[in-house]
Amino acid sequence: MNMRITQETLNHLTAQAKASERLRMSLDLRTASDEQSQRMLNAVEPGTPLPIHRHRTSAETVVIVRGRLVERFYDDGGTITEEILMEVGGDCPVLQIPAGQWHGIEVLESGTVIFEAKDGAYAPLTEEDLMR
Repeated sequence: MNMRITQETLNHLTAQAKASERLRMSLDLRTASDEQSQRMLNAVEPGTPLPIHRHRTSAETVVIVRGRLVERFYDDGGTITEEILMEVGGDCPVLQIPAGQWHGIEVLESGTVIFEAKDGAYAPLTEEDLMR
């Protein structure tokens, strides 16, 4: 059976994000929890706390589905090296983040939803993958 992601789906996910203390909510798009890839929709609201982080063993693909955000890249010292505006219809609606790249987002518009994909089974970020 196929899965349809409709505007109603996105609206429901956004409502859950707004009600969440973290101001974000994910929808897992994998068909089984042990799949060797990660695919999710992530509804993110302005002010969501998202630490600067990296994925050492996987590149990450980010697609803006709706809304606006800025993706920031950082060097090992925490200095911003690049900022990329992501918005539907903009210059960069799809972004490939290399494995090991420090990055983080700032959400600019309520109702923002992104699609994210990474290699490998889900594993929580470790302390060494969070920039303090």
